[in-house]
Amino acid sequence: MKWEEVQQIFPNQFVKFEVLHSEETDHQEVIDDVAVIGPISDEDATRELLNSRDKTLVYHTSKDQVVVKVRKNIGLRRSL
Repeated sequence: MKWEEVQQIFPNQFVKFEVLHSEETDHQEVIDDVAVIGPISDEDATRELLNSRDKTLVYHTSKDQVVVKVRKNIGLRRSL
C-alpha cells in the first residue's frame, strides 16, 4: 500500500506498519510501500516504536513522506 493511501484511510494518527519497499539516498531512507498492521493511539506510539524490530515502524500520517535517517555503525574506540 502506498503512503498516500495510508494517509487517506488513517488521517492524522499514528500507524504501525512493515516496510515493503524503500529507496536509500545519502543518509536517508525514503519508504514508499508499506503493509499496515494497524492504527496506534498517541499514548502507545512511543512504546510501540521502541519495541519495533527489523522493518516495522510507527509513523504519523500527517507527514507527507516516510523518511528515516540512516546511521552507519561507527564502532567503539578505546585507548590502552
